Amino acid sequence: MSTNGLSTNGLSTNGLSTNGLSTNGLSTNGLSTNGFASWFDASPSQRDMVMRYVVRCAVPSGQTRSYTSPTTGVTYAWDGGLGLLPGWSSGLPATETEQQVLTACLAAHANKFGVQIPISVLGRDAAGAAVSYTSQELATYSEHEACFFGNIFTGDGLFAANDRAYLNSSESTSRACGLSSWDNNTDCLPVVHVGACSDFCTKGSDGTRPYYTQCTYAGKTYQPLTTRIRPSEIFRCGDGVCQFTEHCGTGATYDSCRADCGTCPP
Repeated sequence: MSTNGLSTNGLSTNGLSTNGLSTNGLSTNGLSTNGFASWFDASPSQRDMVMRYVVRCAVPSGQTRSYTSPTTGVTYAWDGGLGLLPGWSSGLPATETEQQVLTACLAAHANKFGVQIPISVLGRDAAGAAVSYTSQELATYSEHEACFFGNIFTGDGLFAANDRAYLNSSESTSRACGLSSWDNNTDCLPVVHVGACSDFCTKGSDGTRPYYTQCTYAGKTYQPLTTRIRPSEIFRCGDGVCQFTEHCGTGATYDSCRADCGTCPP
């Protein structure tokens, strides 16, 4: 399990392919290069946020990565979590699979509202090992949400697709970068919503896994990650609560929800 909240603006300008990390690895040496310092010190608060999710995705739980700015002397520390990139996190150059897995993980943690919400992240790490999960996790995060794939390092892009039916007109969610109400949704750029997972992705030969193992889009094949959310993260007009994704009005849709938010003042 993890917590999303990475701003889409942070994804747009993360510069991971040019700051030296992809070559030098996510190790002490990789964080001490001039390229990384130039990238980080250009926007410390935003890059601190990006690195928080990079390290959470790549490094195992119980480990940290830190960086001391040569300009300000401030030290930043980031905690590991999912451990999806064992080679890169130990200081090796990023393989293509590691680039894809990190891309998928960052996209899965994006939230256009900047809201932190717990999510279940399922799939395989870059070495092919399944991310561990329990039956309790699947039961708690019972709502299928989305799959994420792409390669931000090579400029291929970041893609998301629904792992369930599109939201209907009365529904909305704080996880708008994953679960969508329509195809070709560009509300969360640079994450581009491309439709349904089943149109591009497979779950392996037996199809019994709770996650996708491969996605092919625009002629390229990627290793994806799959997310699940709690049912409470899907808001419905008429449930008695005016959620921040809903709006006043005279109708019964999320953007004109009289039942929850009342009519708009004149």
